[in-house]
Order: sequence, then C-alpha cells, then structure tokens
Amino acid sequence: MKTLFRTVHLYLSLVSGIFIMMACFTGSILVFEEELQHSIYHDRYYVQQQAELQLPVGTVLANLKKEYPEAKVSGVKIHSDPARNLEIALTLPGKDGKPDPKRITAFADPYTGRVVELYSYADSFFSTVEDMHRRLLGTDIGKLIMGTSTLLFLFIMITGVILWWPKTKAMLKQHSSIKWKANWKRLAYDFHHALGIYTVIFLFIFAFTALAWSFQWFNDGIYKVTNSSKEPIKPPTSTIVDSLGKAGIDDVLANAYTRFPNAVFYSISLPKDSTSVFGVNVLSRTAIHQNATDNHYYDQYSGAYLKTVAFGDRPIGQQIRASFKPIHTSSIFGLPTKILGFLVCLIGTTFPITGVIMWLSRIKKI
Repeated sequence: MKTLFRTVHLYLSLVSGIFIMMACFTGSILVFEEELQHSIYHDRYYVQQQAELQLPVGTVLANLKKEYPEAKVSGVKIHSDPARNLEIALTLPGKDGKPDPKRITAFADPYTGRVVELYSYADSFFSTVEDMHRRLLGTDIGKLIMGTSTLLFLFIMITGVILWWPKTKAMLKQHSSIKWKANWKRLAYDFHHALGIYTVIFLFIFAFTALAWSFQWFNDGIYKVTNSSKEPIKPPTSTIVDSLGKAGIDDVLANAYTRFPNAVFYSISLPKDSTSVFGVNVLSRTAIHQNATDNHYYDQYSGAYLKTVAFGDRPIGQQIRASFKPIHTSSIFGLPTKILGFLVCLIGTTFPITGVIMWLSRIKKI
C-alpha cells in the first residue's frame, strides 16, 4: 500500500511542485505586506501628529474635490491612531470618460487636508506578487493552474504523512530529526521528512483556505455545508424627506464615535442613491480578527442612527468565510502567527527541491 502512496505522492509533486514552490515563496512575501508597505512608504500612511485637532472629514473631502473635481468619493476610512492619514476611496474618469475600474485610494493629512498621494493597489509591486501567488500574473488559466496545484498539494501532504508515519519509536526519532553532519543527500532527506512533519498542519490550513479564492464550487460549499445564505443582510433604507437637506458625514461620524468608542478604525461608505444610507463599518478592539467588523447604518437625510448588524449576527457561513483571509495570511493572532506563517511558507518552498533530490537519488541519477 505504501508503494501506491509513494507513487501518488511522487507524481502529484512532479506535476505541481514548481507551482507549489511559487505559491509558498510569494506567500512568504505577502505575510508581511502591510508591515512592508508601512515601512517603505511611511509618509503615505503616517503623518506627524499635530497639537491642534484634526479637520472635519467633510473639510478634507471638500479639499480633495477642489484638487480633483472629477473624483467620485465612495467612502472614507478613519483610524483611531492620530498619526494615521485618512484613506479615501474614490474613482476617477479614464481616458474614455468612463470611470476607471482601478480602485484608487487618496491618502490625506487629517490635520491640513492635504492630499498626500493617490494610490492604486493594482499598480503596486505587491499586486504583482499577489497575481503570481493566485493567478500566475492574472490569467484565468493561471488561476486554474494555481488552484489545481493547491488542491493537489492537499493530497501530497496527506500521502506524505502516511509515508512518514513511523512504526517504532526509533523510526519516530529518525523521521523527526536532522543529522546535521550527514552528507547533502541525507540532509535533503531529513529536511524533507522532519521539516515536513513540523509544518504540514499549517501548510494544510493555508492550502485549504486558498481554495475559496480558486474555485467557486468550494466557496459555495462553505455556505451549503453550514446551511447559510451568502447574501449579506440587507441594510435599512433612508426615508426621503424633501424638507431636509442631507446629513453631513461628520454628523454621522460624531454619532458613531459616541456610540462605538475606542475602535481600531471607522470606515464610512457614502449613500449611493436617494434611498440608501450611510454605512459605518467599525472594527472593535475586542474583535476576533480584522474582518470581524460590525456594520452600523444612518439615515442620509436626518443622520439618525437606524440599525446595527454585528459580525456575530451574520450567518455562520459568512462568519467562517470572513475568517479565511486572516487565517490564510497568518494575521489571525497578529505578529506571532505572522512570523510562524512566514517561516512555514519559506520552509514550504524547499519541499519540491528536497523531494526532487530524494527522487533522483533513489533512481541513482545523482
């Protein structure tokens, strides 16, 4: 039986190894994407904290419209950290006059209202790395290749554990330790077996969660298994009142700050039409992960608070799906899990190499 598992393990690895190695290597870069972005482009994200109060958000938006009159603002993210710039989501017209599909973020100084930078993630280095990680630089065929390789990786790991499983305590020690003074072929063998068994559970989790982005059937399966709707809970609507002007963004934010204080950030989306509402997405400091935000809604005319949809109110399938990204990127518990994820991904890049060395050694090619 082990011969069968060894054959399956070998040929699945030969087919998908190069793509698994690419996914692990790019994944190790993306683990610390936020930290790298904030370090390399510090002035984009941070401002020197001033003694005076921050400007009203409405004043900052008015300044933005003066500088970029064709910009259409859809939302603003306000961090509680007074040293963070505002992040304004907007669209700009393209060359054909139609809205450019690229997501643009305007970073603005909250003390002066100055637009620091217009930033498009799609044009960034990290977007290119993400494309390599998920889609082989953005092609549908590339997405299928990476998704299929990830699926095969799960079977590779299962067969790998079966092949590793020791029959005796002596074999357990042999399979879980590295003989550092051995020759390079033996080191390759030990690295493959020992490092493999120490990292397999984490790599399995990373690969399993990755399937949600690769295959629609897997994504839909999350909701089917949990018997949950994937449709978001509908927000309330605004009551049109001709005698009232529209509520200001700062009035809504002031209410949100009072009702839901000490959040990590407040992300407010602007009404899209005459009946929609202000939506304030709030990340509590007690949230289980960074996607566990609560949604609060306000009437666009009166500014009155209407409703809250807490993260825990969402269907269980939506809660599980929201947890996939922080788990996949190792950010679920902050820096400790990021360091773990980074190391596991780097180690993961070595398995196709050590595996090939073992295979070639076995057939006496090297």
